[in-house]
Amino acid sequence: MEKSECIKGRTNPLGSRMKLAVVIPTYGRKQLLSRLLSHLEHQSRLPDIVVISAPDSTHIGSTSWPRFKAVCIFGKQGLSSQRNQALERVLPDYDIVVFFDDDFVPASDYLLRVEEAFETHPDWSVLTGHVVSDGVCGPGLSFEEGLKALHEDSSKPMRQPMQIQEFGAYGCNMALRLAHVGDLRFDERLPLYGWLEDVDFTSQFRRHGRVIRLNTLRGVHLGFKAGRVSGVRFGYSQIINPVYLIQKGTVPLARGLRLMTRNVLANIARSLWPEPYVDRRGRLKGNLLGAYHLVRRKVEPEHILTL
Repeated sequence: MEKSECIKGRTNPLGSRMKLAVVIPTYGRKQLLSRLLSHLEHQSRLPDIVVISAPDSTHIGSTSWPRFKAVCIFGKQGLSSQRNQALERVLPDYDIVVFFDDDFVPASDYLLRVEEAFETHPDWSVLTGHVVSDGVCGPGLSFEEGLKALHEDSSKPMRQPMQIQEFGAYGCNMALRLAHVGDLRFDERLPLYGWLEDVDFTSQFRRHGRVIRLNTLRGVHLGFKAGRVSGVRFGYSQIINPVYLIQKGTVPLARGLRLMTRNVLANIARSLWPEPYVDRRGRLKGNLLGAYHLVRRKVEPEHILTL
């Protein structure tokens, strides 16, 4: 495995009692990654390390390294695999790992509030935040639009802190107590985009503690479209991945069926007049292929690698 380390500048205040790592899996988004790294320099609580996980150095590009320890780890492709190789780097030396998608823009106090929450609530295992705006639900947002949405949200009257217990975390922004990880890893049978790998992984932490969505953890998910899998592959995953996780026991039957039904109906309804930023017909084709494989009792999420 190829690895490089780049260290610069300042460290966190001596009063910080927990060691916090940030992991950013990335694929084909050099410029976006560079913007995110620069943005992380403005965190009121700097990360003790940032681990960037990519298939190879071509996905990193020329980056002006920020003022914290930054490590690039290369060798694996696919969200689950890239997250796992980063986990191996931070275990067992850190207390908290925060996973950010390379198109997630956190508020400047995000890491500080994560640390405070874990220190205050020893029974919490996983945290996920309030997504101020989610570009996945539309054509996507630029980095500038994401910053604007964060600024507009911060100018609103301060909302009361609210914690909601969840079944699993939203993978674009999730923080884990590393003491509870043990041998648990992301399921690499969910390849490439790894749809539902976040729910599969974090729902298993409920045996150790609570999975909490905290509204004081704020950020914007840009929903950047470059680097995502094809419509056919994603549509296939919309059918096969929930069934696989139902069989595995990490997603309840009712939840999985509801998710599949909602996605198939949306793809059918919108395939006649699809959004320009969504391959609805490709997704529907993938849905049908997934249904065909279910009839044949073939539940293999990794089959998307052949499509």
